[in-house]
Amino acid sequence: MILVTGGAGYIGSHAVLELLLAGHDVLVLDNLCNSSRIALQRVEQLAGRTLHFVKGDIRRRAQLDALFAQYPIEAVLHFAGLKAVGESVRHPLNYYDNNVGGSLTLCQAMADAGVFRLVFSSSATVYGTPATVPINEQAATGLPTNPYGQSKLMVENLLRDLANADPRWSIALLRYFNPIGAHESGLIGEDPCGIPNNLLPYITQVAIGRLEQLNVYGADYPTPDGTGIRDYIHVVDLAKGHLLALEKLRQVKGAHIWNLGTGQGHSVLELIRVFEEITQTRLPYRLAPRREGDIAACWADPTKAERELGWKAERGLTAMIADAWRWQVQNPSGYRVTDRVKESIKRIPASPISGNIQREAVMTRTGTSSANALL
Repeated sequence: MILVTGGAGYIGSHAVLELLLAGHDVLVLDNLCNSSRIALQRVEQLAGRTLHFVKGDIRRRAQLDALFAQYPIEAVLHFAGLKAVGESVRHPLNYYDNNVGGSLTLCQAMADAGVFRLVFSSSATVYGTPATVPINEQAATGLPTNPYGQSKLMVENLLRDLANADPRWSIALLRYFNPIGAHESGLIGEDPCGIPNNLLPYITQVAIGRLEQLNVYGADYPTPDGTGIRDYIHVVDLAKGHLLALEKLRQVKGAHIWNLGTGQGHSVLELIRVFEEITQTRLPYRLAPRREGDIAACWADPTKAERELGWKAERGLTAMIADAWRWQVQNPSGYRVTDRVKESIKRIPASPISGNIQREAVMTRTGTSSANALL
């Protein structure tokens, strides 16, 4: 069984789907602070299989110990963490507590349970401002410009030190570039709380009328059209990379770093142009001053992942945008829990594993695919 922390979130839910499709038994631990159980219900619908769900927090050591005692966990995919850059600047203690403190507690519980295989959800933000592009894994980590990026780098350092000190550990540090898109079914996708922090969800919400216009921050960068360039990767390709890393860890020890990106950069204005072509809509936007901490260009050299994992991004920008728009149109209001959806989720109480743990099995029911959800 694979424990997936943060498995009800955007990337986590797509990874859980791929795990189920590959035949793995899955236990999801999520505190639902920025995710929805409806996502897991839809994952089960797509996979045709059930999963185990526990509402809980990686910072609660007693709860983790109880889960490792109750379930035959053999490896962990670790997605749980706060991820909004702006919020991290306003509330840095929350980010260090949740992202760093929670990862530390998780590793302590894993070690005591004899579980030493871990895939960590890291970020290209650990490179800071890159000296050159594309960026390979040999590039030095820079100084992340916000507490979110700092927290990811701190966890990476923690995990590398852990693997150096104890040869039993097999750890994958997966450095994502810019995940976008949604599952092609339109049933699961990105559902940001409040105003989106990422570009494509903001674009789709403007296009569907939820937001008035898009601000393009920075039009004077040293790039072909003056706007920032990023490496956008389809979330399904990203999820598949986790499964390949998980299997690779059966063969290797220590901590290993892999970039997960397409190896191609696209500017903000290019993303807008392709979106308008696909949707046949005009997107209202305005050019605004640069934001502090933003960089001009960042894209990956994913050669190492292809060579060592056999992984390569398969979906191009057109597919990423088309899938994101399908998700937005089919689910204009997010993973909103309606009375109909509530009735379709059957709660199965279990004997308490520890003091106040409640285990919930998310059961798939026919006819719930029309419940609202959003990118």
